Amino acid sequence: MHVQDSHWSSASAIGPGGGAMSAAVGNGRDGSRSTPLRVDAQRNLEHVLRAAREVFGELGYGAPMEDVARRARVGVGTVYRRFPSKDVLVRRIAEEETSRLTDQARTALGQEDEPWSALSRFLRTSVASGAGRLLPPQVLRVGVADEHEDGAGYDEARVPQQRTQPGSGELRLVSENPGNGVEDDSGAAALLDVVGQLVERARTAGELRADVSVSDVLLVIATAAPSLPDAAQQAAASARLLDILLEGLRSRP
Repeated sequence: MHVQDSHWSSASAIGPGGGAMSAAVGNGRDGSRSTPLRVDAQRNLEHVLRAAREVFGELGYGAPMEDVARRARVGVGTVYRRFPSKDVLVRRIAEEETSRLTDQARTALGQEDEPWSALSRFLRTSVASGAGRLLPPQVLRVGVADEHEDGAGYDEARVPQQRTQPGSGELRLVSENPGNGVEDDSGAAALLDVVGQLVERARTAGELRADVSVSDVLLVIATAAPSLPDAAQQAAASARLLDILLEGLRSRP
């Protein structure tokens, strides 16, 4: 997982309401398009998006646009006609993956009565989809938070339902720049909120370790989605690794 290779700037982070990331791609200066794409142009766009998911999933968001064009079997000029800059393409892919993970989490939350079953279903579904390799960098950016006298406040403002303990040295989500964090991004905030609900339910039921945070769960998704050249090997490795990680998440009497 190579999200740390991304060169996203804070200016290219997802905007409030998903505005920056959700802009359609086309000929306008803001990436908007008012007329439908021709059949061949639509086909090229689909090829570029598919190639971008593959390339970024394998190499991280730092991969050059030339690699995307090569994988899509189009000229790099075709890629730039659809996406005026790499940031626009990255935002498009990251938005789609964030939305897909959020939907998977909501489905697990709504269809599973047992808290642990809901959390494990979400993890298995998301890992199997490979979405962990394409999560936006600002969601996966982690660091060791400073110790606070009251042991609270920092994470509670950034990660829904997350409990902290002073001096734990626990990994938790942080923003690249204060004021431009995930709490200002509706897409990422929605993901954190619903995953927070899954975590809190499992913790309250006594089935999840008390020190497991929302960021830990997202790190499991990213860690258990290795990129291997053989699809069968990748699926087997992901399933095996996730089994081990799930055992590590569960509370023990």
